[in-house]
Amino acid sequence: MKPIVLVTGGSRGIGAATALLAAEHGYAVAVNYARNSLAADEVVRQIRAGGGTAMAVQADVANESEVMAMFERVDAKLGPLSSLVNNAGIVDVACRVDEMDMARLQRMFATNVLGSFVCAREAIKRMSTRHGGTGGSIVNVSSAAARGGGSGQYVDYAASKGAIETFTVGLAKEVALEGIRVNAVRPGIIETDIHASGGQPDRAWQLAPQVPMQRPGTALEVAQAIVWLMGNASSYTTGSMLDVSGGR
Repeated sequence: MKPIVLVTGGSRGIGAATALLAAEHGYAVAVNYARNSLAADEVVRQIRAGGGTAMAVQADVANESEVMAMFERVDAKLGPLSSLVNNAGIVDVACRVDEMDMARLQRMFATNVLGSFVCAREAIKRMSTRHGGTGGSIVNVSSAAARGGGSGQYVDYAASKGAIETFTVGLAKEVALEGIRVNAVRPGIIETDIHASGGQPDRAWQLAPQVPMQRPGTALEVAQAIVWLMGNASSYTTGSMLDVSGGR
């Protein structure tokens, strides 16, 4: 039986690359999306074309009832979960803290932090030996912004990723004896369309001179780190932050 992974925000960017690579490594993949069903269906099509097993599953991770329904659909169609990749996240337009309104802050933390908590909660109920599961792995997607702070652009986003890192460490210790490993990747400047959603489509290449390797990373390079953390090759790794940042 294939191991099963749920990738939130799996229809594009790092999430899509992770879904495709996980399928190549023998996982059955649930590709979560919030709104873009066409993009998710395309990822599923590519996986199936390669002989893999995949399904698209809609849920806004900021909506608890949608998350719970998503996990139930994955249970019914694919079976018991082996891994969760908490990748779904948003960024907003560049803005100082003294210009941020409450709606922006609530949206940011609901998706980037609360969504990861609720998804992890549901995954633990299925994977933990305490709940009758056989173990598993959770990989959270943080950001180098958690270290840099995002000043003058998106301190809210950086703070949400800082919360994810604390969450990763605490949860890893909490479930270490229940067969679940919890780690995070910390991508640096990666060339994906998340920059366009924040109003800066060329941001990755504009910032490339600040990177010791003088280029942005690719979604695949982050996905390779995620899939390693998911699998048995990282069996003694938990509570860790893996930088994928070109040395920045």
